[in-house]
Parts: sequence; C-alpha cells; structure tokens
Amino acid sequence: MAVKTFTTETLTSADTNTYLANSGLVYVTSATIGSAVSTVPVTNCFSATFDAYKIVVTNGTPSANGFIRMTLGSSVTGYYQARNGLDYATGGRSDGTDNNTASWTAVGSAVTNGLAAEITLINPFLAKYTLTMSAYSSSSGGVNVTGVHQVASSMTGFTILPTAGTWTGGTIVVYGYRLG
Repeated sequence: MAVKTFTTETLTSADTNTYLANSGLVYVTSATIGSAVSTVPVTNCFSATFDAYKIVVTNGTPSANGFIRMTLGSSVTGYYQARNGLDYATGGRSDGTDNNTASWTAVGSAVTNGLAAEITLINPFLAKYTLTMSAYSSSSGGVNVTGVHQVASSMTGFTILPTAGTWTGGTIVVYGYRLG
C-alpha cells in the first residue's frame, strides 16, 4: 500500500480504518510463564495472516543462570544458529554456533535479573525454512543472534525452554508484522 501524506484534508473513517489495518506491529497473543516450569509452549500464534513475527520475553525469575532456548512446533531437528557476543567489562568475545541441533540454544538471556529476549521470526507458518534474528543482553554482555530452522514445514506455535533450571513468572508477547 502506498504511503498517504495528509495535509489539510479531513481524515475520514475509511482512511483511519485502512491505515490502522495496515499498521506495523499487530498484537497476536501473550502468555504468562507459570511457577517452576521447564517448558513454555505458545500455541496457535502463527497463521497465514502474517509472514513475520516479533516475540518479546520479559521479567520472570530463573532458578539458575542460562539462556532461553526455542523450538518451533514439535520439530527437534534442523536448528542452525550463529551468536556473536561481547563482554562489557573485558571486551572479550562470547561467540557460539548450533549445527543441526534440537533447538536454537540461545535466543535470549535467563539470569537473576530476569528473562530477556526480542526475537524476530520470518516464515514460521509457511512450508519454508524459518529465519530468526534476536538480540539480548545481560549484566555481563550483549549478543546478536541469527539462525535458520532447515525444516520446510508449517508451524503454528513455539516453545521456549531454559538451558538450566526452571523459570517462575514472566511474560511472552507475540506480534505479527504487517508488510503491506
């Protein structure tokens, strides 16, 4: 849809509805993380309505420091990832990779200050490879992540899991990207 520049004309209801319907991020669903859980499934959040999604994970308390892992649907194969990190104090690198693993092993941070992730997924509902990009930080450093799920299947949901311990509390919010 072409961008309309408004000047001195009256903004009609039709214009307002059109531009609201074609806005950027659109809320899809949210989930609250329970008490002492080791998996958090979010189901029926991907559909033909959107090709790209933003997932935000906040708050919560992990029982042990670690990372937020992620799987799509019930798939436990075909996850590839590259992580490029930097320690704030020393400037040291904290890079890592996944090579055909059972999940993306680090899409976010799970440390004593809480859970933190901002994850973008492209094509999870299409029967194509799903791409991911995320960034997260903790008290010690920041990490940029890219990855691909090399399974060409339509997924309708995802699961986040701790790399260590359990989680209590926190929120997961899923947004769809309007691309038109």
